[in-house]
Amino acid sequence: MTNKLKVLISGSGFAGQGHADAFRAAGADVVGIVGRTASVVSEVAKKKAIPYAVTDWQQALKDCKPDIVSIATPGGAHYEPIKQAIDFGCHIFSDKPLTDTGKSALELYELATQKKIKTAFASSFRYMPHIQHAKQLVADGAIGEPTEVECISHFNLERDIPFGWSHRKEDGGGRLNNNFTHMISIVTSVIGEKILSIIGEVRDDLGKAPIVEGVHNFKTRRDFIPKDLNDPSLKWGESNVEWSYTVLTQLESPMATKPVSVLFKHGGLVPNFSDNHIVFYGTKGAIYIKGHYGMGPLYLWDENKTWKELPLPKDIVDNQPKVDGDTERNWHYLVREFVKDINGEKVEPYQSFKEGSLYQQLIDLIRKNNNWIDVRHLQ
Repeated sequence: MTNKLKVLISGSGFAGQGHADAFRAAGADVVGIVGRTASVVSEVAKKKAIPYAVTDWQQALKDCKPDIVSIATPGGAHYEPIKQAIDFGCHIFSDKPLTDTGKSALELYELATQKKIKTAFASSFRYMPHIQHAKQLVADGAIGEPTEVECISHFNLERDIPFGWSHRKEDGGGRLNNNFTHMISIVTSVIGEKILSIIGEVRDDLGKAPIVEGVHNFKTRRDFIPKDLNDPSLKWGESNVEWSYTVLTQLESPMATKPVSVLFKHGGLVPNFSDNHIVFYGTKGAIYIKGHYGMGPLYLWDENKTWKELPLPKDIVDNQPKVDGDTERNWHYLVREFVKDINGEKVEPYQSFKEGSLYQQLIDLIRKNNNWIDVRHLQ
């Protein structure tokens, strides 16, 4: 007999395998995995030593009787599995986005709240070590009152990555779902969780992508780019989602007397000339972190009016899961907190379906793209 929490995984790709590793590291028992393709999920189950592998989610819930389900599929495939898991009374860990619409995300949040089940939402790059360091510094007054934040990233993604879920709004694709969710989580973790107002603009500057069979792992999709893009027999899929966005928000901060302005500028398909970065500005200084998700290093502009690189504090370093890869380490961090909470241990607040629902509603508003004012009549 074992008292370990039982976990059932939905999704056999990169995220599903990463979630399985994270839950095992947190002391849970991964009892089953569900995938779309029988041969693929069986192969993954064998590789990861997971005893149960099927393609029927409802049957897996009945057979495995999990305490926790982990949702590791694209966002467009989240709604039904999560709703069924809620009916079973399972605690739920979901990767982002929560769903493909604000309405359905809000419904799941409300259902989970009614059932009194615990939920975790994995916009988890807020756990990057340098982001945690910035949070400490801002809270300690290192930059005075925070006034504004700047988040700039240009990914220069290959335009001919095979057509798939990332190209389709209904499947949870788009840069807002898969980049902005992390960025807003990062900034609110440092400045304050209360979002006051938002305005945004999006653009689909991709258009189409080649349709290629056999892509099962998001991380290896680049390996499937066709060698001859002019092949007349090649089929193409049409993108219907944004690949670039610009968003402005105002946040309430317990450390500031006025709302903090935040700029999010992301270009999925364009190159960067200098470093992607996140900057927190204040009345007395600033914090600059290199990297689109705060990979580091971190620099502080202080009263000496110079930028000084700061090392990571030992407590932050020691608290990081010993796992390679930023994405994987952040999953491990959040899963560790989630499992502790379910087991009745005291933990710091973490993001749940509340934030997942809110972010999806914000994304719906941004995608309306109706913030423009026609000024052609002005002289």
